[in-house]
Amino acid sequence: MPKIKTSRTRQPPEGWDDIEPTLEDFAQKMREAENDPHEGKRKTEALWPIFRLHHQRSRYVYELYYKRKAISRELYDYCLKQGFADGNLIAKWKRGGYEKLCCLRCIQSKDTNFGTACICRVPKNKLEEDRVVECVHCGCRGCSSGD
Repeated sequence: MPKIKTSRTRQPPEGWDDIEPTLEDFAQKMREAENDPHEGKRKTEALWPIFRLHHQRSRYVYELYYKRKAISRELYDYCLKQGFADGNLIAKWKRGGYEKLCCLRCIQSKDTNFGTACICRVPKNKLEEDRVVECVHCGCRGCSSGD
């Protein structure tokens, strides 16, 4: 007879009570963004609020751990494992030139026509002054660190 798998939920580390309300707010906003009607929008425009909330939630955890040093490593790892923050995106934020990166799709060259980075990665001083830049993938208006 096969063993029955039971779900063992680990107790959250110390300090979880301090950040849980904010993460719950992000979860509620994410549910609202997922359920918003998308009639009259382009297919990619419907996903823009979700990308923005994902970025904000990951940035919140990143700043708590790396900038303000308000949470422990154990709590930071717990947040990454539970999906409250994107570890790959945070890893890019730690590298030079990617401090303001909005999403990982903007630096994937296979998603663009000419095999380059997204238009939002170009510094604003290199673009025409009257041109409004808006990323096709996430709706970002410029996430280049050289702005």
